[in-house]
Amino acid sequence: MIRTHQLAYSYAAGATLRFEDTDVPQGGVLLLRGASGSGKSTWLALAAGLLAATSGDITVSSQPLKALGKVAGDAWRAQTIGFLPQKLHLSAALSVHDNLAMAQWAAGHAQDESRIAEALAALDVQALASRKPSQLSGGQAQRVALARAVLLKPKVILADEPTASLDDDSAAASLALLRATALREGATLVIATHDARVKTFFSDEKGINTMEIGGLSL
Repeated sequence: MIRTHQLAYSYAAGATLRFEDTDVPQGGVLLLRGASGSGKSTWLALAAGLLAATSGDITVSSQPLKALGKVAGDAWRAQTIGFLPQKLHLSAALSVHDNLAMAQWAAGHAQDESRIAEALAALDVQALASRKPSQLSGGQAQRVALARAVLLKPKVILADEPTASLDDDSAAASLALLRATALREGATLVIATHDARVKTFFSDEKGINTMEIGGLSL
């Protein structure tokens, strides 16, 4: 679940982003809609605990984020948040398998081969485990990045512009994959997008939360 109240973030230059209140149940979907530069990525960073709100409150998976210090915040994020960035940031020097193993190591977990295999199989990329990212198609790379994002069974999946630069069929496939993965993991799904196709994709699903982000105020 994600709940916010009077959430705001101020930049050093003095401009402030103010976000409407939202209450998304566990397993629900939130679409963050707005033009490029409107503050969608900032909202994702606040939800991931990477930025601290200037004012207001945000609670994610029953954890009030203002109560977390840095060390506790890092541990909470590793256990709670799965992040699918627009630029997938797979390590070019590592195989698909080792990209996932590195994610376990970065979170302070012992390497768990069964969980790596399970995550790769769930996203149908187990046959690609020995390949390097340069040997993957765009769709395969996104599946691998999503496998990495859900490796630690997160409570929340944050996706930043997952349909950017995709044609209609690929965009629909990407969104279907995200939704199916969130449902399988029981995770809350947040998609930040300026793509009207995303809203259309979810138009037949009831209970979708949508937030329009308008940008900065002084």
